[in-house]
Amino acid sequence: MAELLEVERLSAGYGEAQVLFDIDLSLAEGRSLALLGRNGVGKTTLVNSIIGVTRRRGGRIVLAGRDLTTATPEQRAHAGIGWVPQERNIFKSLTVLENLTAVATPGAWTTERVFSMFPRLAERKANLGNQLSGGEQQMLAIGRALMLNPKLLLLDEPTEGLAPIIVEELLRALKRLVRDEGLSAIVIEQHARKILELTDEAIVLERGRIVLAAGSAELLADPSRLERHLGLAAA
Repeated sequence: MAELLEVERLSAGYGEAQVLFDIDLSLAEGRSLALLGRNGVGKTTLVNSIIGVTRRRGGRIVLAGRDLTTATPEQRAHAGIGWVPQERNIFKSLTVLENLTAVATPGAWTTERVFSMFPRLAERKANLGNQLSGGEQQMLAIGRALMLNPKLLLLDEPTEGLAPIIVEELLRALKRLVRDEGLSAIVIEQHARKILELTDEAIVLERGRIVLAAGSAELLADPSRLERHLGLAAA
């Protein structure tokens, strides 16, 4: 299976502060990766580095054979990286439909397909972004990223702060994306077990370095390996 994403010896941070140290990872086309670790270990910085909004101190980032190391965030989006940040960053003064169509690029993902995955958005397509609940805003953020028709989808804490019923709905949608649709994805998630049940592979970060890399099923079968690094977060 061809490698979609290749990160080689990546070191990066913000300003004078270095957060990541010599990160090596690869993700094959159609595979999904859980990005785990305690708060403040560099998970979001790694995702931010892939989309190009950190200060790179070394290393390379290649997507589908294209070197994106010096590319701008806009160029990386056009190359096929979709991003759902923890802050969601939807256009709150635009309607749901306008949010989706504003960033759309031609491809398999259309507004109708997004509405099929998230029926709540179809019901609220004329509502402004600031009229949606937190869970609906997260669905819109994911839908908007899909409208870019990405090769790789990056999600930063997609279930954070949401009601349990909404969390389950989002997890079902993510399972459909990575299992049924075969979309390559990297997902940051505090609740390890929830995301390991959906993903193919996992890495754990500590102090900006990868300290554990394994198959998701392997870690579910032997949770003690996660507990050494995550403690209660592995439950």
